[in-house]
Amino acid sequence: MAFKKLINNKLLSLFSVLMLSGSMVMAADATSPAAATGAENAPSVWTGVSYYVLLFLVVCFIVGIIGKILQVYDLTLKLQRKKGIKWNNVMGTLMLAFLVIGMVGVYWSFSVQGSMILPEAASLHGKTIDSMFWTTFGITVIVFISTQILLFTFAFIYRGSDKRKAYYLPHDNTIEKIWTIAPAIVLTVLVIFGFFTWRSITNTVDAKGEPASINIDITGHQFAWEIRYPGRDGKLGMKNYKLVSGTNKVGVDFKDRNSLDDLAADTIVLPVNKSIRLNIIAQDVIHSVYMPNFRLQMNAVPGLPTFFKFTPTITTAEMRNRLDKSDFEYHLYCNKICGGSHYNMWRIVRVVTEAEYQDWLSHQKPYLSDQLKQELKMVDANAPQQDGVKNRLALNN
Repeated sequence: MAFKKLINNKLLSLFSVLMLSGSMVMAADATSPAAATGAENAPSVWTGVSYYVLLFLVVCFIVGIIGKILQVYDLTLKLQRKKGIKWNNVMGTLMLAFLVIGMVGVYWSFSVQGSMILPEAASLHGKTIDSMFWTTFGITVIVFISTQILLFTFAFIYRGSDKRKAYYLPHDNTIEKIWTIAPAIVLTVLVIFGFFTWRSITNTVDAKGEPASINIDITGHQFAWEIRYPGRDGKLGMKNYKLVSGTNKVGVDFKDRNSLDDLAADTIVLPVNKSIRLNIIAQDVIHSVYMPNFRLQMNAVPGLPTFFKFTPTITTAEMRNRLDKSDFEYHLYCNKICGGSHYNMWRIVRVVTEAEYQDWLSHQKPYLSDQLKQELKMVDANAPQQDGVKNRLALNN
């Protein structure tokens, strides 16, 4: 009777959870925009989450019920003066089952999530980054699979038994030296490899001793990226945060003659196989310049200018052909959650030939717009000390 009551209680609890979860799913569906508009076959995120939560609870109840059944069976055997269940054998067998299920899960993860990996790196340093990643990944996978097989297999082979007694090994210097020195050597090699790679990225000059071919100014603020290119002189003008206004969004200082021909852009266009330096800063909170296809990320920090130097190697058109995606685009994202509209901080990045780049550059509007010129002239009229700026604007016109 006690066994029957136990099973009935478990089934009643399971039925209650099923009914409650089903009601929650139906309520979520009934209040969803798709249900309100009568849309058919609209996917529901909450339905998916509820399904997996419900599935997890069902599995937990089934395991609990099986465990209780085994406990009752074991108690029945002992009451009949028979040998009970050999729990060490049960646990050892479960260890092997867990190992097999875990390995199947690892294979599934590699085959399904592995297919979502980024395509080949589209920058010169990106190939080195990928090489470092795959080296680290390979070592990690080998160590992970080896240790898990040893762990669960040993738990099965050396499970508790009345026929043998466990040997207590308090200390072994040889084993400790191996598991300390071997990982230290591997990590040291990886760290040194990474150090030289990062050093080549943060060098202010290229391998030939020359600065980057193109300097591009990227300024982040909630919630957009402001892009500024140098003009014909190839030099970006200085900035001053005190000059930031509605028209002068990044605070370009026009006392610097190099700023008079700077260009504003909505899209980042880069010539292939040319060294690019991104000059990065933020105006309010921490943002992060992130271009995954170029294996590029650098924080944009208020008051602390940073930069990232790279060379794109695959044009957008070439990548579209390789991926067989006619609408493929490189992107610049913000990789720091910087506020409610963080998702809006992105720009299209295009890699083109040198001829296409020069043609695109010739069609870009100057940063010094007519409205900004008018604003500066109004300031000049009330500030004689700014005559130098006014004269340079006149010469530029």
